[in-house]
Amino acid sequence: MTEGLAGRKILRMNGAGNEILVLDLRGTDVELAAEDARAIARQPGLRYDQLMAVHDPCAAGADAALRIYNVDGSLSAACGNGTRCVALALALQGGPTRLRFETDAGLIESRREGDARFTVDMGRPQLVARDVPLAVDVDTASVALDPAVAGAPARFCAVGMGNPHAVFFVADAAGIDLRALGPQIERHPLFPQRVNVSFAEVVSREEILLRVWERGTGVTKACGSAACAALVAAARTGRTGRRATVRLPGGELTIFWRDDDHVLMTGPAELELETTLDPALFAAPS
Repeated sequence: MTEGLAGRKILRMNGAGNEILVLDLRGTDVELAAEDARAIARQPGLRYDQLMAVHDPCAAGADAALRIYNVDGSLSAACGNGTRCVALALALQGGPTRLRFETDAGLIESRREGDARFTVDMGRPQLVARDVPLAVDVDTASVALDPAVAGAPARFCAVGMGNPHAVFFVADAAGIDLRALGPQIERHPLFPQRVNVSFAEVVSREEILLRVWERGTGVTKACGSAACAALVAAARTGRTGRRATVRLPGGELTIFWRDDDHVLMTGPAELELETTLDPALFAAPS
């Protein structure tokens, strides 16, 4: 286990229902190992979808660097809901209304819109198969799920938002057995880095209902990058325009795919509690 974590302050937050932890490690050389991320989830009250570790930046112009962990200890390059939570955490410390975060997906900018509402520029979507990535070179607007998965639609749209997404358009998102289909599709051979799985129901050209299975996490109440991917996929296939409200079980997000190809996500963030990490989680085994 990594030294320097026991007793450290940690924030439990949520972004549109996405369960987020924010661990500020700036000013230290502490870096989480995968086993640390898994251990933190075992502390009562700290089960999470994503853990946002905040570090000192290396990139010029960045205010902080983010390392993003899924609950299984795996890493994610981007997390829009988590980024909003970090922006709120820094705002509560008196930070600026505009921030630039260094991530594995590049620099991500956030802007405070109100007391607890933020817009995050998620950058440009990856729409080429090798960039998503997919294991085959195909048109990402309509990909055959081959081999088929029983109960899943035959085709999906593939979108990269710093992490890979498979978006399936369905008539009734609530009727999908997400717990059965999610893990099968996440590890399907089409996806060399696994995949986030979304089932999208287009209500109108301005509204999408979305349910998400996140790779490394499972069923989640919200996923910001999945909401971005769903809007991009819907707009590419003519189902919506380039701006829509995406409604998830935990709340709603406004997604705007600008003409300059950047995807903007606007939504809430909330601080639920502040606590400290239990030293027992990081004690050396006897």
